[in-house]
Amino acid sequence: MPKNRQILLDNRPDGEATTSNFKLVASETPALQDGQVLVRHHYLSLDPYMRGRMSDSKSYSAPQPLGEVMIGGTVGEVVESRHPKFAVGDKVAGMGGWQEYSAVDASQPGLLRKVDTTHVPLSFYLGAVGMPGVTAWYGLNEIIAPKSGETVVVSAATGAVGSSYAALAKARGCRVVGIAGGPEKCKYAVEELHFDECIDYRTHPDVKTLSKALKQACPDGIDGYFENVGGYILDAVLLRTNAFARIAVCGMIAGYDGQPLPLQNPSLILINRLKIEGFIVSEHMNVWPQALQELGTLVAQGKLKPRETVAQGLDAAPEAFLGLLKGKNFGKQLVKLI
Repeated sequence: MPKNRQILLDNRPDGEATTSNFKLVASETPALQDGQVLVRHHYLSLDPYMRGRMSDSKSYSAPQPLGEVMIGGTVGEVVESRHPKFAVGDKVAGMGGWQEYSAVDASQPGLLRKVDTTHVPLSFYLGAVGMPGVTAWYGLNEIIAPKSGETVVVSAATGAVGSSYAALAKARGCRVVGIAGGPEKCKYAVEELHFDECIDYRTHPDVKTLSKALKQACPDGIDGYFENVGGYILDAVLLRTNAFARIAVCGMIAGYDGQPLPLQNPSLILINRLKIEGFIVSEHMNVWPQALQELGTLVAQGKLKPRETVAQGLDAAPEAFLGLLKGKNFGKQLVKLI
């Protein structure tokens, strides 16, 4: 059996996460039992939610156990199978974690699914046509529920979620405004992701200046907002919301190191009769087939052109992950394992 290199969570961060929180080990891949398949991972997904799992504070899911392989989405190829519905050579997506191989009980629903790479590249099933894309789909459709002509905004606009959100919102006839970090990302958002406008938060580093920029970009106010960041960006958006605006709260990356993120003007929730709803996409598996079908079609039609940042080799995963938390990636952050 092939050697399997793995990255474990060795200890929990005290404040900011560091590479010393992780440990690289090697082990033998196990002999397969009936119903299992062995997957050779081609790509590993890095996502902001992983930072929350590293801590043992109260959250929507159990913390990542110490001494175990870091959680994470993977795509790859079946290299051995003892399950009748999976054959050697099948391309698959699952949650194999930060390792080169995984032995998966394919009889358990939802652990592994075949993917078609005819029109959609394999890596896209970790981004635009995977969990991040479905996240954008759910927040937009089930919480914001925009009408044609409404203005919707998203933070972290050029990431895996934001880029999918733009394509989905444009397909519904919305005016779409993004918030991203740096002129290159904003240029990409407008020219390739078809945002109507994109605001560089780095040139608007406080509530007052960002709110002014939002007023210019959203002259008719904001009807829907998809929140990935929190902090002063949320405060600035709240100042520009229309009555009965809807806010889908997906992430609060500004607070992932443990610092509190108080609201400056919570009275706006009442004044504008806002609907604010947090959600976890894994709790809504019923929408995944419909969402993935639309996202795959948008990619095949060239209406969704997500960008990827790819680190090479399992050893690069910790540094790439820490870079993701600081916005150093451009588009979906991946680790290529072969």
